[in-house]
Amino acid sequence: MGIDHYENFPVASWLVPRRWRAPMREIYRFARCADDIADEGDAAPAERLAALESLRGDLDRIERGTYPPAARWSALAAVVREHGLSLDLLRDLLRAFEQDVHGKRYRDYEDLLAYCRFSANPVGRLLLTLYGRPEAQLVEWSDAICTGLQLVNFWQDVDRDHAKGRLYVPQSEFARFGVDPAQVAQRRTNEPWMRMMFAQTETARQFLLAGRPLARALGGRIGWELRLVIQGGLRIAERIDAVEGDIFHRRPVLRGSDWIRLVARATLMP
Repeated sequence: MGIDHYENFPVASWLVPRRWRAPMREIYRFARCADDIADEGDAAPAERLAALESLRGDLDRIERGTYPPAARWSALAAVVREHGLSLDLLRDLLRAFEQDVHGKRYRDYEDLLAYCRFSANPVGRLLLTLYGRPEAQLVEWSDAICTGLQLVNFWQDVDRDHAKGRLYVPQSEFARFGVDPAQVAQRRTNEPWMRMMFAQTETARQFLLAGRPLARALGGRIGWELRLVIQGGLRIAERIDAVEGDIFHRRPVLRGSDWIRLVARATLMP
């Protein structure tokens, strides 16, 4: 969970069998590069979109088999060929990052979950293909976990995202709880804000819990990696609740002391 730029990606920890670590790193390197283009520095939106379009062109060349063997993404091209990874899933990530550049607001949860289908779910689907386990039921559980992690990250980073011109809390949630969206810019909380944030963490929690069977289905070291990832997401949701949704002044993070708790909870997961 402790990844600075793409926190929903389980990056090749020691729990992952060695044969999959390098391919996972290549997928992550592409995702992080695209994320950095959308997020980092002071480039104008047009420049960011052009750079993302350039990455899309790289994927097109990989698909055609014309990508130069010594170029930037040659290792990724080899991973795609060897493991039969879907380039459309990588294109989905680019689509999400382009949406971030535009600073889109989300009307309701249907709108937000549509975004998650591009920003988060492709990661899990790529990994399932890498593991040779792209069965439909496993994909469904994976999507639930990835969406849950993405939502936790949104609620953890409301303040940071607003500074980048983004707001992921659906407009319908502000209306439902009687919260003024201007409170985000004001970094102001009150009782309605607290209730709204409790509802958001509960939604994220339900997605994470719905995906739990995937850890048992995959089993082995990958299953253990996944158990810890799920528990990390649940722990961040707990921390958001513990500060009563005041992520403006007390941004929740995992601490060293949390890891004993995560291992214990992962061990007890059904």
